[in-house]
Amino acid sequence: MEILRDRELAVRPATEADSYLLANWWNDGAVMAHAGFVDGVNTTIAEVAGKLAKDSDETGRRLILLREGEAIGEMNYRIIAPRTAEIGINICRSDRQEKGYGRRFLTLLIDHLFIVGNQLIQLDTMIENERAQHVYESIGFRKTAIRDNCWQDPAGRWRTAVAYELSEADWQSRKENRKM
Repeated sequence: MEILRDRELAVRPATEADSYLLANWWNDGAVMAHAGFVDGVNTTIAEVAGKLAKDSDETGRRLILLREGEAIGEMNYRIIAPRTAEIGINICRSDRQEKGYGRRFLTLLIDHLFIVGNQLIQLDTMIENERAQHVYESIGFRKTAIRDNCWQDPAGRWRTAVAYELSEADWQSRKENRKM
């Protein structure tokens, strides 16, 4: 995957050199609380490096989000079925949240995933993450399900997720409407 750019923002594939940064973010409960991991995910740098070594354009990648060259978050995609990708995003630096970067990073990745042949993009978020739901719906994702008590977090609480999807046709239609 090439580096994706929008003015001061860039998205690049994560490398083994990013293992330390990703492990720190993923182990930080404040960074991971939105996903139900209030104490972080308890991973090691070596485990992260092992996951990154398996990344490929064909199966999925972890990505680093940059603003003016500084890492501020991470994103990922996985190919879950033919022509179908699942994505996730996390602006990990709290001082960079709620500035519109998430929407711009998502737009870069969505454009890329459709250009390389995907026809559907799916994602989900915890039901209490209303900020993320607003962003997803505002860029065209359609809510497809509410999955009550779909998983148990590390503290033993059952969690509910909201599932979304975006088709290539809907994305292209929205892009055309924005140009008018």
